[in-house]
Amino acid sequence: MANSSLPRRIIKETQRLLSEPAPGISASASEENMRYFNVMILGPTQSPYEGGVFKLELFLPEEYPMAAPKVRFLTKIYHPNIDKLGRICLDILKDKWSPALQIRTVLLSIQALLSAPNPDDPLSENIAKHWKTNEAEAVETAKEWTRLYASGT
Repeated sequence: MANSSLPRRIIKETQRLLSEPAPGISASASEENMRYFNVMILGPTQSPYEGGVFKLELFLPEEYPMAAPKVRFLTKIYHPNIDKLGRICLDILKDKWSPALQIRTVLLSIQALLSAPNPDDPLSENIAKHWKTNEAEAVETAKEWTRLYASGT
């Protein structure tokens, strides 16, 4: 394992993710690149994503922790704050990032975003519009996409 070049902080965070996993979240560093994580987030209960298993990738840039990690959904998801490329609109991944935050905090925030979509700060205009004009129908579409793309099978 080539983690001698890694900052201690990343090593410690990686160990903590493995030793104290957050409920419904698993993250493991890639063997080839310890700055690259394979992430799985279970759709939160009482959300349209319940029962889904969502794959994400998380990458720690060289500037981490001074710069936010890059995180992207690999599983297709119907959500107003996630676009079709899997990019996530979340303040702590942009202007609200702080070096005090950790990988774990970021993943918990993304999990919370699944429980509480915010159509007022959308990344996907069409989905946000759908969410605002007919929330029940948008939620059904989100459930359908979860069944189709995130059933873990």
